[in-house]
Formats: sequence, C-alpha cells, structure tokens
Amino acid sequence: MAGRRDGSLMRDKTQSFRGSRIVTAIVVGVLLGSVCAFFFPRGFFSSDPPIESRRFGKLDLQTSSSQCESTERINKLRSDIGSLSDKNDELKKQVQDLTEKLRLAEQGKDHAHEQFSVLGKPHKAGPLGTVKGLRTNPTVIPDESVNPRLAKILEDVAVQKELIVALANSNVKAMLEVWFTSIKRVGITNYLVVGLDDEIEEFCIANDVPVYKRDPDEGIDSIAKTGGNHAVSGLKFRILREFLQLGYSVLLSDVDIVYLQNPFNHLYRDSDVESMSDGHNNMTAYGFNDVFDEPSMGWARYAHTMRIWVYNSGFFYIRPTLPSIELLDRVAGRLSKEKAWDQAVFNEELFFPSHPGYDGLHASKRTMDFYLFMNSKVLFKTVRKDANLKKLKPVILHVNYHPDKLPRMKAIMEFYVNGKQDALEPFPEGSQW
Repeated sequence: MAGRRDGSLMRDKTQSFRGSRIVTAIVVGVLLGSVCAFFFPRGFFSSDPPIESRRFGKLDLQTSSSQCESTERINKLRSDIGSLSDKNDELKKQVQDLTEKLRLAEQGKDHAHEQFSVLGKPHKAGPLGTVKGLRTNPTVIPDESVNPRLAKILEDVAVQKELIVALANSNVKAMLEVWFTSIKRVGITNYLVVGLDDEIEEFCIANDVPVYKRDPDEGIDSIAKTGGNHAVSGLKFRILREFLQLGYSVLLSDVDIVYLQNPFNHLYRDSDVESMSDGHNNMTAYGFNDVFDEPSMGWARYAHTMRIWVYNSGFFYIRPTLPSIELLDRVAGRLSKEKAWDQAVFNEELFFPSHPGYDGLHASKRTMDFYLFMNSKVLFKTVRKDANLKKLKPVILHVNYHPDKLPRMKAIMEFYVNGKQDALEPFPEGSQW
C-alpha cells in the first residue's frame, strides 16, 4: 500500500512538471511574437520601404503638388476678386437705381393719395389751415398706336417714364456736342435728341447719342431743316405731344445748356409744368407786388399789380396730363396762325386767367430754383462777382441771355468742370463787345 502510494505521487509530480513546461513555452512564444510584431510589423520578408521613408517621400510629392496648386489658386482668387469687384460696381449702380425708383414710387404714391382724397368722394372741408386742393393732375392712359416706332425707342431710353428731349438741326451742331458731352459726364442716360435732318442723325449715331428722326412731315420738315433757333424752338410743342400721349414725362431742353448735375434729382413732379425762370432774383423769378403810381388819381394814385418774369420755354419739365397736352395744343395752334415768339405764347397760355371771350388753361405750374436751374444773366451779372455764390454748383446753366452761346458754354465747362477760376472773366455782363 505504501509502495503504491509513493508511485502515484511520483507520477503526479512528473505530469505537473511537464504541464508547467508547456505553459512556459506558450508564454515565451507569445512574448517573442509580440516583440517580432512590434519590430517587424510587415514581416521579415516584406519588400515595402520603411514607414518613415515613405512618409518623407509622400511629403515631398505633396509639397511639390501644393506649390503648383497654390499658384493656380492664387491666380484663380485674383480672377475671382476682379470679377467680384465688377459685380460690386454693378450692384452699387443697381442699388442707386432702385433707391431712385423707390423715391419716385413713394412720391407717386403720395400724389395718388392726394388725387384719391380729392376726387374719390365728396367730403367736408377740415379745420382752418388744413385744407389743400389738388395740385397734381392724373396722367393720361398711354396710347402706343400714336407712334409705335417712337414708343419702342422711349421704352429703351427712358428711366421711370422720364427723359430729357432736345430738338436739333445741323445749324446747332457745335453747341449740341457741348450739350451731350456735359450730359454724359454727369452720368445721365435717359436723354434723346430729335434729329431734324440727316446730318444730325448721323452725327449722333457716330457719337453714341440716342437719336430719333421723325417720319417725313412736310409741315415740320421745311422749318426743321432750315429754320433758325426761334423757328425750331416753336416746333417742339407739336413734336412733344406724341411723347406725352405715349405716357412719358419730358424734360424739354434747348441745346445751349450745360449740365453739371442730374436734374431728375431736383424735380418736385407735383405740377403739370415745372419750368426754369428768366428772372434773376427772388422777386423777378417768383413774383412780386408791383405798385403802379398814377398821381392824377389823387387818393387812389397807387395801384397794385402782380408781376413775375416769364418761364423759359427752353427748359421745362412737363407731365403727361390733359392740361399739359392742352397747353401744347394751344401754343402750337397759335404759332401756326400768328407770327409770334414761342416763349411769349407759352407764358400767355400758362398765366392768363379766364375772362370774357377767353377760357384760361387750368394747368398747375411750379417755378424752379433759379440758382440751381440758372440762366446766363444770373451767372454773368451776379454769381461770378460773388465769392460765396461762385462756390454753388448749379444743376444746369442755360446761356439764354447771350448770343455768343458757344464760347460761353465752353467757358462754363472750364470754370465748373475744370476749375479754371478766371474762365468767365473775359465776357461782359450783356452782349456788347
């Protein structure tokens, strides 16, 4: 029994020793495998280059590639910046145009509200000082059948249904060039020359100036081609009618005018006719109470009269309303029968009241600021001699008081545009030389 037990113990010890050797071998194998895996991650016989060398090679390729891409990217960015700069300029112009459209829309809304308030329904008068009559007449319904060709031109040229219009024949070609040069410099785009002969039409086309030559009309063409300044001036009342019938407001302009600002930014648009004045101060331009003295009347020797210097028919803004069209018809009708000056007839029809045998025109009117819309008498008689007034910048200058128009127009450009301070000095106040 004792011998059998000793043999059994020896067998257990041998098996235990053999098991521990196996465990030890496994542990050693695992450790060796871990070490090899750490130092030889891709195996003993791998042909791939070391990781570090691969990293540096890849970095070199990326650097070379990124340099090329960087140059291309810079060039592309420069191109994008240039393109965005152009777009920015366009957007600025669009913002300016939209701002102006909004201003005009709001102004039109106010006028429409006034019209509705007065014409919509009968109503009682409000408290003292609160009542205002209708100042702005409604516009006519446009009728494109009147002149489809002109309608298409105006659709392209006009801005917010407004434009400057001038009539010209070859007799005023030199002045016309100064006229449209000043308009372009200010940045006005909505203007149109009504060419009265082929030479002016060709001249305008050559200078990229919007031009419209009317269809042949014997009654107009004979005057248009050979007529002098006053004769041509009288034609405008017949020609302008079509513009108003088409629903456009017109800023009628003679060609002896220099533009220094955009006149559309300085209009009220609340009257049928808005005109510059031939007056040279507040009294003459806007009206005054002129007392007539007749001593033989004794106690009643003083008679009060109302006076105002005439509107200039060479520069006025006219809206497409029925009273405006009636004004054109009246003036054109009288000029076709009478040997009269168009400016005198224009003012008589605007200002004369109804009386026995005569029905006056019911058109609203406004006088423009005579320092902004300046005539040449104001300039040469007053402004150029006053240090403070010389600092003012008029909207337009009309050389209407002087026959030597072209040299004075050029001098005005020199003074106000080029800053030549003595440019106006050689000229006398009047026309004596």
